[in-house]
Amino acid sequence: MRIELKNMLCTTDFSDFSNYAVPYAIRLAKEFKAKLYVCHVVDITPIAGYDEAVVQWVDQQKALTEYAQEQLNLLIGEQPLDVEQLVVVGHPVGEITRLAEEKQIDLAIAATHGRSGLKRVILGSVTEGLIQTLPCPLMSIRKPEKAIEAPSDQTIRIKKILVGCDFSADSLLAFEYALSLAQEFQSELHLVHVIEPPIYRHLFAQDVKPSDDLRDSIREPLDAMLNKMIPEEASHWCRHTTALLAGQPHEELTRYALVNDVDLIVLGIRGHGLVETLLVGSTTDRVIRQAQCPVLSVRPIAGAA
Repeated sequence: MRIELKNMLCTTDFSDFSNYAVPYAIRLAKEFKAKLYVCHVVDITPIAGYDEAVVQWVDQQKALTEYAQEQLNLLIGEQPLDVEQLVVVGHPVGEITRLAEEKQIDLAIAATHGRSGLKRVILGSVTEGLIQTLPCPLMSIRKPEKAIEAPSDQTIRIKKILVGCDFSADSLLAFEYALSLAQEFQSELHLVHVIEPPIYRHLFAQDVKPSDDLRDSIREPLDAMLNKMIPEEASHWCRHTTALLAGQPHEELTRYALVNDVDLIVLGIRGHGLVETLLVGSTTDRVIRQAQCPVLSVRPIAGAA
């Protein structure tokens, strides 16, 4: 199935991290000849519950909105594509979700700071909130650690795509997106499954020993299932490889992506199938925070059949 991306939405809060996502979104929209919405939410969260601050905030709202519009103009510049700027006031997660529904967005793009631990708990994460509320897939972008040329002046290249497979309906949808993107960019496709021994014990006889014996007994059928996912006709334009890893899913997936120079990771948001805890929220969140490449988290598009 060829995935069509007609409308894209990119969010920015004007931080260095966030601003890197905009030129990436521009390149992606050009590739798919899609309409691109670039939005900024004037965040009212910091003043919630402070009556005196609200009065002052109303006076400043117009100035902040005009400033945001000017910053969007600078970020986007003159681009040979259909692009619309959006500046709204409210809570970021709620407003971005509303815009995605209103504009019938096929793909949202947002930057992530990669926070973890106490800092993440205190500051929260707009990206993680969007994963749970957006009606469309979300591509999370992290700014590279090393400086590179301005991405808006380059053609986007996705040479290697990793898709996490747990054989649930959600990971199968993620695979469809990965396969479609691999066709679009003529990419190498890596199908990866992470084996967690405790999860599989109930699937086998009681006398089967865990650890190495268990892994060996399931590797062959799992590998066959991964290879069976690739349509026969895809071999004409897509080189694929399969990998069975063992350990904590988020650690193994991010390590594999780093070692193999993967350009994009594609994951399902809810993984309730053969391995019920492989790609459930926390795994996807952790991969987004740790991966050095963009991560596409996929959920069914609202209203899709």
